[in-house]
Amino acid sequence: MFRPVQRRGFFSRAFRFGEVVYHASVRNARKGSGNAVMALMMNMVQACMMVAIFYVMMSVLGLRGAAVRGDFMLYVMSGIFMFLTHTKTVGAISGADGPTSAMMQHAPMNPIIAISAAAIGTLYTQVFTLLTILFIYHALINPITIFDPVGFAGMFLMAWGLGVAVGMIFMAARPWAPKLVGILTLLYQRANMIASGKMFLANTLPAAMLALFDWNPLFHIIDQGRGYMFLNYHPHNSSLSYPIKVMTVCFAIGLMWEFYTRKHASSSWGARD
Repeated sequence: MFRPVQRRGFFSRAFRFGEVVYHASVRNARKGSGNAVMALMMNMVQACMMVAIFYVMMSVLGLRGAAVRGDFMLYVMSGIFMFLTHTKTVGAISGADGPTSAMMQHAPMNPIIAISAAAIGTLYTQVFTLLTILFIYHALINPITIFDPVGFAGMFLMAWGLGVAVGMIFMAARPWAPKLVGILTLLYQRANMIASGKMFLANTLPAAMLALFDWNPLFHIIDQGRGYMFLNYHPHNSSLSYPIKVMTVCFAIGLMWEFYTRKHASSSWGARD
């Protein structure tokens, strides 16, 4: 009935939080296939298939001439990897355990841990896939050179961070309308297949076509990332500040909405009569 209360220091609490996030991240990575290695392999296969499909598509449509001077395969991979990282992060965060989930019944668990686990698990999977595919391509096919690896890594992390921010909005809205939010999340992911503009360079687009893509912060991130990847490409029609502003606003909306949902959500919402 009575238990002594142990006061924990800051580092002890931080270590315990990190430990719970680690175990939740492993669970999240294994949730799809039941095996972490198989999940990584399937993610690599999916990324390779998308790169191959877009490589063939752009070659058939004659878009290679509009690409940046440099390794064309690296040009394709730069757009595909940022697109996959963003959309998979949105899906993982939006599908994370919410306030009405059964996992929330366990004392150490809370929505912040669920969000952190989904985000870190997705980032780990995508970074592992990116580095493995680039190493295989560099070692077996063609040596690659990245003009500014640190800058490109920053854009990669920004695509991931934007996915976390957008996913938090979908996650906070999901308890209120699960089916509708699921459809909207899927539509957002599918729309970015085209709206991300990963097949185009912003500098080569006319004003009429540029207006179809420049509303999308992911388009700016991909174009800025190619500026860091290739020595002879300097983005003029994309901005670095725009996706940062959108990401900040989405984070703020997501956090406020999640807090409001946590206070008002009920596990009986989904119960049948």
